[in-house]
Amino acid sequence: MKSFWKFLLQKNLGPNWLAGVRYAVFGLGDSGYQNYNFAAKKLHQRLSQLGATPIIEKGLGDDQHPSGYEGALDPWLSSLWSALLEQDSRFFPNGLEPDYNWADKPKLQIKYHDTKYLHSHISNGGATGTELDKILMMSPGKSLGGKSKAPDCLLKLIKNKPITRLNYERNVRHIELEAVSSAIKYAVGDIVEILPGQDPAAVDSFIQRCNLDPEALISVCPSDMKNHYNGLQVGASYAVKLRSFVELTMDVASASPRRYFFEVMSFYASAPHEKERLQYFASPEGRDDLYQYNQKERRTVLEVLDDFPSVQMPFEWLVQLVPPLKTRAFSISSSCTAHPNQVHLTVSVVNWTTPYKRKRKGLCSNWLAGLVPQQGIHIPAWFRKGTLPAPPPSLPLILVGPGTGCAPFHGFVEERCIQAKTCATAPVLFFFGCRNEENDYLYREFWSKHSQNLGVLSEEKGGGFYVAFSRDQPQKVYVQHLMRERSHQVWKLLREGAAVYIAGSSTKMPEGVFATFVEIISKESGVPREVAVRWLKEMEKGGKYHVEAWS
Repeated sequence: MKSFWKFLLQKNLGPNWLAGVRYAVFGLGDSGYQNYNFAAKKLHQRLSQLGATPIIEKGLGDDQHPSGYEGALDPWLSSLWSALLEQDSRFFPNGLEPDYNWADKPKLQIKYHDTKYLHSHISNGGATGTELDKILMMSPGKSLGGKSKAPDCLLKLIKNKPITRLNYERNVRHIELEAVSSAIKYAVGDIVEILPGQDPAAVDSFIQRCNLDPEALISVCPSDMKNHYNGLQVGASYAVKLRSFVELTMDVASASPRRYFFEVMSFYASAPHEKERLQYFASPEGRDDLYQYNQKERRTVLEVLDDFPSVQMPFEWLVQLVPPLKTRAFSISSSCTAHPNQVHLTVSVVNWTTPYKRKRKGLCSNWLAGLVPQQGIHIPAWFRKGTLPAPPPSLPLILVGPGTGCAPFHGFVEERCIQAKTCATAPVLFFFGCRNEENDYLYREFWSKHSQNLGVLSEEKGGGFYVAFSRDQPQKVYVQHLMRERSHQVWKLLREGAAVYIAGSSTKMPEGVFATFVEIISKESGVPREVAVRWLKEMEKGGKYHVEAWS
């Protein structure tokens, strides 16, 4: 997509370059984010600028919709099919009525190999990069979050401690990991993606429910390619145990299946009442009921299969349709300079209850929280650049990070503390927020240490550390309130060329902080709010205003 977009932005492409081309765009987005469906909107606009004609108006899917993005997708698709049928009836020789008696073929084929080629068992507790790479090369499409290579390194746990009060409703942990394979290198503000382990009992239950042989030696390749996949010879030398493949690539007990999963299930249901219900779920008319049954309750693949016992899907279809086991991304909360060959994380353990009182747990956060160093488990990890670039020591910083949004800034402060030993460093002003001083004041001692005695966060050095406890008084206090209280200091640093870094929940915080900056700039400089908005937008364009937000 990046290559395609770069190509479309070439200046030599004139306004009639795509004349005669018709197109349709549907975007997948989340209205909780500031740049909602940004990619779809820009693509639609650019194609139009180049002379292409939209078949229908762009569609914008929203994960916040009660039915998920399919709430907008179904009517959009209906309009698209109708427009195409009107354009040329040959597109739909059988009309627009859905056909539930199709017998489509899966895109994948499974090859079974003689056990004399059996390799040592691969598990998430001991996979080497080479062994995991074999499975990655066989995984369909976007398995493991789109990773197509072995991990950058394998990590082992060396510390796992709670940093919220014991028995508090929120469990946040400081986790330290150390490389066991190759040395690691990252910059502050970077992201590490971790492949979580699955509950072995859930993997076994899935294999048993689907009548699979866990000891079978398999390889997976596209059904239209007989012997080659991604340039590799698919044969016994690249075969793995079926159980290992399921364990490392198929999310059987955490993610919810998509609607197409129910459509394929309907073809393999032998009980009439189950077939009828599955066909209804797969139809536009059944969309809202499917949402209530599936997405809202976050039913897992294993739970769905158990609810329809007459369904026996071939393993090829399961490999294609079971949601891939994805890596989970974490902001790195350490400095590689301060902790060579280590990476530290600030992990909020995710637990919730569904509308029908089912207890749900975040797969990766709970798995990490339950690890102890003595287990010696090796964790596959990939490093990548985040949206918070590492600042030079001479750059003044204004940091805003409530809750676990403080994670990357823990690394920023560690790094600047090291830099301060050898060169002059610019001020750092940090606004942190949590609910209660006693319950979830994350890294309290750390911030206190660096805000005293001419530390990196000290007021004497032109910066400061200020914390908002939102629930410790009748009136809620957030980071925005503290920013307003110190508007003069904020404006002073902005005039000195400070960069702004914001991290945390994507709900209302980034938008509220932006509005507060607008208010401060307008008040302190005397310019209208519109001018302040433009000023901040220019900062954003110039790489001086950064936001890392998650839902």
